[in-house]
Amino acid sequence: MQMTIAPAPLAGTIRVPSSKSMTHREIIAAALAEGKTEVTGVTWSEDIEATVRILSLLGASIEKQEGREGLTLSIKGGLKKQEGILSADAGESGSTLRFLIPLGLVSGSHVIYRGHGRLSERPLTPYYRLFEQKKIAFRTKGGLPLEVEGTLSGGVYELPGNVSSQFFTGLLFALPLVKGDSLLKSTTPLESKSYVDMTLDTLARHGIRILEKEAGLYEIPGGQHYQNGSFAVEGDYSQAAFWLTAALSGGHITLTGLSDSSLQGDKAILSILKDMGGVIRKTEKGIEAQTGSLHGTVVDAENIPDLVPALAALAAVSEGKTEIIHAGRVRLKECDRLHAMAVELSRLGAEVEEKPEGLVICGKPSLSGGTVSSWNDHRIAMALASITPRLTGPLTIEGAESVKKSYPRFWEDFRKVGGRTAEKR
Repeated sequence: MQMTIAPAPLAGTIRVPSSKSMTHREIIAAALAEGKTEVTGVTWSEDIEATVRILSLLGASIEKQEGREGLTLSIKGGLKKQEGILSADAGESGSTLRFLIPLGLVSGSHVIYRGHGRLSERPLTPYYRLFEQKKIAFRTKGGLPLEVEGTLSGGVYELPGNVSSQFFTGLLFALPLVKGDSLLKSTTPLESKSYVDMTLDTLARHGIRILEKEAGLYEIPGGQHYQNGSFAVEGDYSQAAFWLTAALSGGHITLTGLSDSSLQGDKAILSILKDMGGVIRKTEKGIEAQTGSLHGTVVDAENIPDLVPALAALAAVSEGKTEIIHAGRVRLKECDRLHAMAVELSRLGAEVEEKPEGLVICGKPSLSGGTVSSWNDHRIAMALASITPRLTGPLTIEGAESVKKSYPRFWEDFRKVGGRTAEKR
């Protein structure tokens, strides 16, 4: 799908979609609890659908109900061994795949994990090494499909902390259920620790005890049980970033549904944009952002990889130089996001230097219009759309349907705040 956007100021109120990261975690915890759990305020997307699909395959019962504040998922948990060989389709969701591989082992099922797009290229080596150490049978030609058969037991689990925090989350969900205690240890400094903190927070609310001895070192008692109940999902700061960028580019947008006490690492978007001169304030209505005089800064992306596309786009229309550093892992997402943003912003006349671990961007007051590619990546599409108020001509985004991965109603919301769009299939 092509989406052509005419430059226009954006103004209005947006309810931010529920945090995809927290939704994955709440659904998984509910599926591991005995009895019935309700998860409210869910924003449905292709990634969440992938997690629901595999948990259902492993034995959970999950039903959807429409509500005023999003979906409510009614989940009857308790994973159990399934007969035969299961084919588990993770779509294009790295979170789904890495979170659920250990749970397949907890259930004792024989599973072949499959995926689409670039998911097969995303690293799974830390799990392969653990499988070899723990004598868990697996077969792969590199990437997907990945066939795994076996069970987890208590013991010492060591993982590199500089590949993805998702491997830690997968094991933190699974190891409390096994017989015997476990020790989970990072062999390198743990990057994106805020995502692990979100997992620990979810586990604690579901009655799971884990002792964090230090960053990257976790003592996990075995034989625990997840508690059921009713849990609400908070708004997503990584999605809020695109609306904040849009408002600062040209307009006045109020965001609702965000938690002041959130543990999401991407909440850092507020302080980063304020450092760039953004006019952002908390009011009774929500978080308000409006056009201001923006300047470059240094952005350390080590713990906020998902914010890189939005920040790169805004930097391109901000005065002075912005350096995005420690962002090498962003190359391993749905696409190589560093390269994609460098290529597409350059097409619009931006001055961007691509480095192995980041970008150097010399901003301009405005960029030209033109045709760009989403690289089949939801965050690339939304980042490019967010700066259209600063373009001198229309922008056509090829592959605009990619937003369905995390934010299916993005274009609807974009028009709601005054976005002038024309769709072509």
